[in-house]
Amino acid sequence: MKTLIHNATIVNEGRIFVGSVLVDGDRIVSVTEGNIPLSETTALQTIDATGKLLLPGVIDTHVHFRDGGQSENPAGTFYSESRAARAGGVTSVIDMPNTKPQTTSMEALEAKENLAARDSAVNYGFMLGATNDNIDTLLAIEPTRYAAIKLFLGSSTGNMLVNNPEKLDLLFKKARKLIVAHCEQEEVIQANLLNAKREFQGTDGENASLHPKIRNNEACFLSTYHAIERARKYGTRFHVAHISTATELSLLSNFELDKKHITAEVTPNHLFFDDRDYAELGNKIKCNPAIKSNDDRMALWLALEDGLIDTIATDHAPHPLEAKMKPYFEAPSGIPSIQHSLQMMLETSIDNQELLSIVVQKMCHNPALLFGIKDRGFIRQGYKADLVLVRTGVEEKVTRESLLYKCGWSPLEGQTFHTRIEHVWVNGDLSVGIGEALQFCK
Repeated sequence: MKTLIHNATIVNEGRIFVGSVLVDGDRIVSVTEGNIPLSETTALQTIDATGKLLLPGVIDTHVHFRDGGQSENPAGTFYSESRAARAGGVTSVIDMPNTKPQTTSMEALEAKENLAARDSAVNYGFMLGATNDNIDTLLAIEPTRYAAIKLFLGSSTGNMLVNNPEKLDLLFKKARKLIVAHCEQEEVIQANLLNAKREFQGTDGENASLHPKIRNNEACFLSTYHAIERARKYGTRFHVAHISTATELSLLSNFELDKKHITAEVTPNHLFFDDRDYAELGNKIKCNPAIKSNDDRMALWLALEDGLIDTIATDHAPHPLEAKMKPYFEAPSGIPSIQHSLQMMLETSIDNQELLSIVVQKMCHNPALLFGIKDRGFIRQGYKADLVLVRTGVEEKVTRESLLYKCGWSPLEGQTFHTRIEHVWVNGDLSVGIGEALQFCK
């Protein structure tokens, strides 16, 4: 079926212009600047997009859908979380390996692929997880089968900490794929945690404001520094996940993406919240690495604009609300955010054309380029028709009833955004069907 998206304000590849996009089946067949007289098109369906933004579908390269196929009651499922993603304009995701079972082998990867092929409303790919025991197996797997290698240099949910120096050297030396790392120095965290428990456990001082003091700037900087030094030594393609501090930015460069082998990601949460928000939201914004100071937050925004940070991804991580409401030391880390990640970023950029183009670059274009995702991430002739139509100048309030996450809550409840995700096409389809497996280059 042919669809003409007519008279849209298209944001793509650093340009913002009024034009039309013709879709035939699952592909974009033309992108035309200016108006196309409707009498000249053979489209069976025409959508008037006057005054609305048309963006490439968001590619979220860091999600925890929690669904490995063996948990009796996971905090999220591919069915629930992919529908929340799609509602928010995310058309493709890359899921992390710390599930049950952990995605550290071809067997586990294939099981996840089968799960997503059955349930996912968006396109999907997976990272394979490194452990102290699977490096040789990991290096032998055909690199086009998966998106990247996920490396935990600090413990987090589903502990997959890799702390054997010889294994790390082997991985960085031999890896044929991008390594994506969670960087926090475990020794610093554990020392801070021990001191905090001695002083505050069971008292009024036990609350989420401790989190950025335990998982502090030092823990992040040291881990990122040592990982980048190892990547430089071996010439490894290396990506720092969810960067959270101003100090880490000194380790990065602002070259063009295709000239970098060391890159970085930031989450909307680390751009939206700061440590003042713990007083109201508490454990709801407890995540690893911790949300830190307003100075760190503002530095991350500047780094995003200056090119030190290359991608935006959510680290979407749902947990049941009852677990998050436990005392601070018992509550799990993770924030559900994928349903509103695009709106979070548009809230600041909607009236700034340069920043709006940067947001699209970091959420759509660069993820496709960095991870070698074929035919997605751009509004281009011949590419897959993954598209998002956004109405601006409206108010939309986040309510618990509007959430599609299985966990049923968000720290954004009560927040009013000034955009609305109006239409989302996945492979040219407006109906909520099943996405496709992402295709990766070597």
